[in-house]
Amino acid sequence: MTGASEAAWPVDLAGVTESVVTTLGPNELWNVAALGLHEPEDDGPVTATTWGRTRTWRNFDERGEGYVQFTRDPVDFAEAALSVREESEPVLTSADAWVRVRVERLADGEDDGTQWVEWALVPEESRVERRVVPTTNRGHAAVVEATVAASRLDVPAYDRDELLSRLAYFESVVETAGSEPERAAFDRVRELVDAEW
Repeated sequence: MTGASEAAWPVDLAGVTESVVTTLGPNELWNVAALGLHEPEDDGPVTATTWGRTRTWRNFDERGEGYVQFTRDPVDFAEAALSVREESEPVLTSADAWVRVRVERLADGEDDGTQWVEWALVPEESRVERRVVPTTNRGHAAVVEATVAASRLDVPAYDRDELLSRLAYFESVVETAGSEPERAAFDRVRELVDAEW
């Protein structure tokens, strides 16, 4: 561990970058969840917003830290976004890079009855596990977008029928443009979502 000195992010962040975060729970296991990272503005910190009283929110609030991870594994991402998954170690084997972050509450509020908290993510330690040549896979992108739609199905601010229509479209993209890992990930999405589309 590097103490108070700040480390660098191992990747360039632009727009909203989807990641997986692990946070230590009261049971001493690492909760695995999806987390959207917002690029810094005007030399400010990378930020992320938690919605609702989730395990990530609780663990950020109580522990003040977590491990942000960048993984290309679509099944790991689907499980992080839609299930309760806990691990004994903080870094997933599929992580290409990770950052141990200190979190600081920047703002909080409520939107359509859902509590939100915006966090600053300050890198304390980082490591690149594997360097990869980036490729564009529509099936992988469709899995990520499907997890976003699925996670909003029970949120009153979103139209359920529209979200189900999106899920059907993303499934068709995975079927035509995805590889076996993306198809396995979408099968996992279907298992984790209590809805028909």
